[in-house]
Amino acid sequence: MAKAIPRTGSRRNVRIGSRKSARRIPKGVIHVQASFNNTIVTVTDVRGRVVSWSSAGTCGFKGTRRGTPFAAQTAASNAIRTVVDQGMQRAEVMIKGPGLGRDAALRAIRRSGILLTFVRDVTPMPHNGCRPPKKRRV
Repeated sequence: MAKAIPRTGSRRNVRIGSRKSARRIPKGVIHVQASFNNTIVTVTDVRGRVVSWSSAGTCGFKGTRRGTPFAAQTAASNAIRTVVDQGMQRAEVMIKGPGLGRDAALRAIRRSGILLTFVRDVTPMPHNGCRPPKKRRV
């Protein structure tokens, strides 16, 4: 058995440079998903490709502290800090969920200096779809 000679032009041998810093994004979409337990902030470009994201859990909050407004504010400012460096000036905001971090995340986004074109609530509402779980008896 002869040993396989690695091709010099193959993809595995050539190191691909970091594209994250090279991409310039003038306009984007900021998705805020606020549940009672956590708040996730995702920044995408107009086509929907994720540029940056952060959550209260990745910011170092554990347990019930993840659902607090301060944790949501920290997560939003962390996610936006990287895209402001990439040149984002205007953004649309989509807010989903009933959590406490909705208003705090929006306040942090407003303070970041990005011009908001619109803020939309995209919380899913059933048109009398599935039967809800039975009420808790405590």
